[in-house]
Parts: sequence; C-alpha cells; structure tokens
Amino acid sequence: MLLHKFNFKTEVLESAEPVLVDFWAAWCPPCRAMEPILESLARDFKVCKVNIDSNHQLAGRYGVSSIPTLLVFKDGQIAAQHVGVTVEATLRADLQRLATAKAE
Repeated sequence: MLLHKFNFKTEVLESAEPVLVDFWAAWCPPCRAMEPILESLARDFKVCKVNIDSNHQLAGRYGVSSIPTLLVFKDGQIAAQHVGVTVEATLRADLQRLATAKAE
C-alpha cells in the first residue's frame, strides 16, 4: 500500500504493521530514483510518502536534513533509518524482520 495522503498518527504511529516512511521532494533526483523501489515494496508492505516541502514540521520532528530519508516505524518508534538512495533488498530485509518480530 503506497500512501501519498494520510494521517501520520493513524497510518504510521498507531499501525500494527511496520511502515516505511519516505521523506522526499519533487525536485530531488535521488528521491525520484527511489520511486520504483518504493512502488515494489508497497506491493508487500505499507509505504507512506512525506513531501518535505509541504510537511516542514513533520520532517523537522524526525530530524530530516537530507533526502531521501527513509524511516521504518514499528510500534510508533523508529526501528530503522536510511539516508540517500537505498537498495530494495536492504529496505525489504528491515520490513520483513520487523513484520516477523511482530508475529512472534
């Protein structure tokens, strides 16, 4: 599930499943390079995109100073963080590990 518009508290902080949050901007070439990876991950996991240009406060709350910044949330907390273009296998491994931990 790839969400562009969502309630951060409901969809991320209160989610029962791990959530990948992509802090990005339209003018950022590395952010655009991440798009196919995020679309692929969104087939199996919840992925939320936060445009930093229209969500300054949220980006500031999580200390986003470079983009893309990819935060994986579990139980309302940051469980993994990646800055810059990140390969799909790394993100998928984080999400699978956290999804499995939930089931145990």
